[in-house]
Amino acid sequence: MSEPDREPTEKPTTDREEAEREGRWMARNWIAIAVVSILAALLLAVGLLQATGLVDLFAPVVGTEGQQWGVFAILAVVVIAIAGWSWSAIVG
Repeated sequence: MSEPDREPTEKPTTDREEAEREGRWMARNWIAIAVVSILAALLLAVGLLQATGLVDLFAPVVGTEGQQWGVFAILAVVVIAIAGWSWSAIVG
């Protein structure tokens, strides 16, 4: 039997306040993961529609195709930053 299997890393919660605190923490983390996942899926859909030429979503804002992809890249960086921020709160 390996060392981690001998003793669990977390002890069961016996205190009601601690259980409620852990429940709120878990709910907040799952909401953060859901929001980042939804934003990433929307960004992927917009990118695929943009790549196939079905939409020019950023055309009113910028003129050339390169500038449109630049706006898309900025949005991708924003989603990655939000994901990093939310996941650092989960881990930390």
